Amino acid sequence: MMHKILPLLFIVFSTTAFAGKITGTIKDDKGNALSYASISVKEKGGGTTANQQGHYLIELPAGDYTLVVQYVGFAKQEKKVHVGDTDMQLDFVLQPSQLQLKDVVVSSNGEDPAYAIIRHAIKKREAYHNALDSFTCEAYIKTLIKTRALPRKVFGQKIDSADLKQMGVDSAGKGVIYLSESLTKIAFKKPDKVKLEVISGRESGTNGFGFSIPTFIDFYTNNIQIMGGQFAPRGYVCPIADGALNFYKYHFLGSFFEDGREINRIQVIPKRKYEPLFSGTIEITEGDWRIYSVDLMLTKESQLEILDTVKITQIHFPVTKDIWRTKDQVLYFTFKKFGIDAVGNFLNVYNNYNVTPTFKKKFFNNIIMKFDTGVNKKTTAYWDSVRPVPLEPEEIKDYTVKDSMYRYRRDSSFTKRYQDSLRRMQGKVSVMNILWNGFNRSDYDPKNYTTIQWQPLLKQVQYNTVEGLALNAEATFSRGFPSINRELSFTPHLRYGFSNGHLNGWGTLNYHTRSNWPGINNNMDDESSLHANNFSLSGGRRISQFNKENPISPLFNSLYTLFFNHNYMKIYENNFIQFDYNGAAQSGLKYAAQLLYEDRIPLDNTTDFSIIKYDPQKFTPNYPSEKIDSQFIRHQAVVASLSLSYQPGQKFVQFPDYRVPLGSKYPTFTLSYQKGFKNIFGSDVDFDKWNFSVTDDINFKLAGQLSYRIDIGGFLNDKSVFIQDYRHFNGNQIIFASRYLYSFQAAPYYANSTTASFYSTLHVEHHFNGLLTNKIPLFKRLNWNLVAGTNAFYVNGNNNYVEVFGGLENIFKLLRVDIVGSYLNGNNGQVAVRIGLGGLLGGKIKLE
Repeated sequence: MMHKILPLLFIVFSTTAFAGKITGTIKDDKGNALSYASISVKEKGGGTTANQQGHYLIELPAGDYTLVVQYVGFAKQEKKVHVGDTDMQLDFVLQPSQLQLKDVVVSSNGEDPAYAIIRHAIKKREAYHNALDSFTCEAYIKTLIKTRALPRKVFGQKIDSADLKQMGVDSAGKGVIYLSESLTKIAFKKPDKVKLEVISGRESGTNGFGFSIPTFIDFYTNNIQIMGGQFAPRGYVCPIADGALNFYKYHFLGSFFEDGREINRIQVIPKRKYEPLFSGTIEITEGDWRIYSVDLMLTKESQLEILDTVKITQIHFPVTKDIWRTKDQVLYFTFKKFGIDAVGNFLNVYNNYNVTPTFKKKFFNNIIMKFDTGVNKKTTAYWDSVRPVPLEPEEIKDYTVKDSMYRYRRDSSFTKRYQDSLRRMQGKVSVMNILWNGFNRSDYDPKNYTTIQWQPLLKQVQYNTVEGLALNAEATFSRGFPSINRELSFTPHLRYGFSNGHLNGWGTLNYHTRSNWPGINNNMDDESSLHANNFSLSGGRRISQFNKENPISPLFNSLYTLFFNHNYMKIYENNFIQFDYNGAAQSGLKYAAQLLYEDRIPLDNTTDFSIIKYDPQKFTPNYPSEKIDSQFIRHQAVVASLSLSYQPGQKFVQFPDYRVPLGSKYPTFTLSYQKGFKNIFGSDVDFDKWNFSVTDDINFKLAGQLSYRIDIGGFLNDKSVFIQDYRHFNGNQIIFASRYLYSFQAAPYYANSTTASFYSTLHVEHHFNGLLTNKIPLFKRLNWNLVAGTNAFYVNGNNNYVEVFGGLENIFKLLRVDIVGSYLNGNNGQVAVRIGLGGLLGGKIKLE
């Protein structure tokens, strides 16, 4: 549910004047700094947190107080202090907790005493998870990501000195690459109502809002989601989950006393490698069996993806006599891949808990996160006054250098000298740019910028049996008007077929209106924001596939034509004019409308050239010969389309000027309608067809994720329907997989196309995400996961199709391989192999 989504939380102090400032350091008995140690004020209930070097700072009104310092694995220490008019220094040296093993009773069967403690904690888990009907608190989040080394190239792209300077790292690739802070108010009410109000946010070197998405890592839940499930969709088994004894071994390390309360320290050990399990220690209070602290680790042997390690530490404290909550949480991570060595941490400090809040009527609504209008406009003095954790020297330097560079770029953007320097940095357009790399150029006018984007020629070369070698040229010219949030672009296309000698040209005029703008308001993508609208007008002469959903890509068709004598892609020429409009309402309703005129012209094969020739040649006519007996006749069509899509229960993030949908627990419903008009501009078509679909992804956590799509539809009127307007079922006859959940991996392309009054389709696939394969030695080390499902459509007894498939995904984090068995019209079809993109990274790549 997030900005690609990765979570955390923060703290605020009173705005009244302070009389005294207390600073100091917190170290262990050997002089080592205790990073992010927790400092609380016994009389006030609030507190602060030390930074990575163990330094802390707290401001208090005049009076007498008791400072309490805690750190996981160390004995709590208290010191009384009198705060007057002058600043003072107060240092702490913590001693390791003195664990006691006396009076430990070992059961007759030799069971470690840790198991009895864990069983008590498991029994109490649900009660503590549901202890509060509602609460509010404040959260401070600081996110820091640093590189320890960088390669000279990443994915073939050179990293030069200018890139290193822009990132803020030295010549060795060491330095801070991301730093942010945020301050958020959090409100919760059972069963699942949440409201987050981001008061302030700061991001080094930009005007961004910072990493402001708070989340509680709740160890009273059975399944723990880390970073929104981005790196492990199954989640992780909590050490005190209902079934934890089936997954973990436990060892009693001893106990110690704090404030008269006995604390048990227990080592948590996974029973098996390559399962979603933690290792480390958990501390549980004696008698009431609460979590006192956690110090837990995830590694590759925990099925952690992308990152190498994640470490989570938490300290819990009593908000009231009977209610405990998390006070401090730090999540550390390491990443070492592709020559990039990076580390980072997400510090969360929670404060000002109110466990009996009252909320105004309709306080909770579909806006679950709201940013204050001045969220990124706070001064340095403001941050110095509210920050509970002192900045590190490198963080102070990062803010100073990068913020000054940002201000210089912002203030200089209107000067001709600065614009000229940016234009020079773009370099000259080379032959390689034109042929292979492409290029983007801008005049960098901040008031009304102009850009050109060129698509490389060689990457657009195609081959088919109609045009032979086909060359394409495409560029986009844009004019932006940031002050009114508008952009106007024009994209001309040219296409020439060497075999049939046809030169086709068409263009698209696009007009954007949106509530956010690139480079402004945290750079949110306009496609994901709401109240974004797009108008486009296209026209000219072009080449189109008979199925407008383009079931086969031109690249794959070129390969199969040249090397296997299969010309699967069927195309026709058309003179056309097309108007499109699409957008989204604040409610989350998405809508699209299209009005199309086409003068459809048949095309025939003009070449049978192929690099590898078969005898006899397998080329088929350039029309859907599985469905129609001969080439269609030239005709005209005027077709109007309307589509509405809505997901009930949609939640939103409200930024100062726009909102972004986060999804919901309900499916997405889409209704579309298409009308062919007779005798308008000579139109020969006359039909009405509709389609209704339901799509959803359901995360069963440890059991994997289920994705499905169900469609029903049909023709209400089929008086005059040409093959281009049939209901096509997206087939696939090549080894490369077509779009999952939208196609049939082993079905013919056009054999089952229909004008029936009713049809239905079903797509279901289950991603096991490590379930079962974590029992297979090789697969569990590689993190290759099972995927299985079925695709089917039904028109009537003579027109139906079913396929079942099973395979592996997350191969090298990118690939997916399926074995597909099909049944066509009640008869055995084929068994085929399909290779596509799937897994942690591959599943997020969208191919055109």
